[in-house]
Amino acid sequence: MQFAQRLANFKTNVFADMGKAKTIARAMGKQVIDLSLGSSDLPVEPHIIRAIAESLEDPSTYGYLLHDGTRKFREAVAKWYTNSYGVSVDPQSEVLTLIGSQEGTAHLPLVVLNPGDYALLLDPGYPSHSGGVYLANGKIHPLILRACNSFLPDFSEIPLSVLQQAKLMILSYPHNPTTATATKGFFEEALDFCDKWNIVLAHDFPYMDMVYEGIEKPPSILQIDREKRRSIEFFTFSKSYNMGGLRIGFAIGNSKLIEGLSQVKAAIDFNQYLGIINGAIVALNSPSENIKKTVNIFEQRRDRLLNTLSDYNWQIPSPISTMYVWAKIPEKISLSSLEFCLQLVESTGVALSPGSGFGQAGEGYVRFALVKDGDTLELAAHKIASFLAGLI
Repeated sequence: MQFAQRLANFKTNVFADMGKAKTIARAMGKQVIDLSLGSSDLPVEPHIIRAIAESLEDPSTYGYLLHDGTRKFREAVAKWYTNSYGVSVDPQSEVLTLIGSQEGTAHLPLVVLNPGDYALLLDPGYPSHSGGVYLANGKIHPLILRACNSFLPDFSEIPLSVLQQAKLMILSYPHNPTTATATKGFFEEALDFCDKWNIVLAHDFPYMDMVYEGIEKPPSILQIDREKRRSIEFFTFSKSYNMGGLRIGFAIGNSKLIEGLSQVKAAIDFNQYLGIINGAIVALNSPSENIKKTVNIFEQRRDRLLNTLSDYNWQIPSPISTMYVWAKIPEKISLSSLEFCLQLVESTGVALSPGSGFGQAGEGYVRFALVKDGDTLELAAHKIASFLAGLI
């Protein structure tokens, strides 16, 4: 059999390599502390679960759910967004239900790219952003993120030859994996740039609530592009509401982009189960204190992990957002990020994400996901310290 050439872009996957390494470590009897995946270990609030459970008792919820069946959810989304960010939204033409925001970011290139067109993507960045471009037979130009520039891209570095073929830019702040945040001023610059070159501006916004004490609420791109001339934003319930496995999200933005995404969606899938959508409506109407409680837990975990690693002289900048820690591998260690993580899990059972899995500019870093309780994170830090001592 012959397979499509585009599959060549998916053959190398450091996360698959890490998955195999974790399996081997378990087979060797290691207690694996998995800090490699950003999947929250915290429970979904009981009132959200009750809404889903009540739906399970209703036989009418089990059929295919077409676009019209998501109307109440889209209305709840529009109301929530307007209350949160002060921008009016038409639930009929400017909101689309998604099976997680990853669905939307992966399908958007199919809407706006022709084969050979460029997408401008953050490097390091979330892997599904590049995956969608490959599926659309597009080209990727990396926007290199550097610590010296607060992990924000420099648009002046983009070659003219790329800009003449660029159709899409995908940003995401607060940022996974670097934990960086962006200001309204940065988004104004990005919008002006995309206006100049007629580029669609997409913003993946899963960590809109995940900022720590004393940090200003992150801006939405639609607060800048209030007329939604060329922007679209993606949201998920995975982080703020710990609903990752339930797979529910939405897009808000330019009506033509929303329409295009809905056309792609119609060819690929129906909507999420109505019971989960009913739970998501309840989540949107939940008191903000529930989210603050979740964020406070991650903040406490961050502090405990970093304090313990600091005791062993691994000094790591304290993140102000997301549920991650982005750490530069100590200079005395001459291993790639993947080699570091593979040897770490083999030796100690502690699994981290290698920075190279998020792009070439991630090399030299590792990402911790704060998805275990404080005691477990402290144990992981002790194990890592012992590992580092054996390398230096």
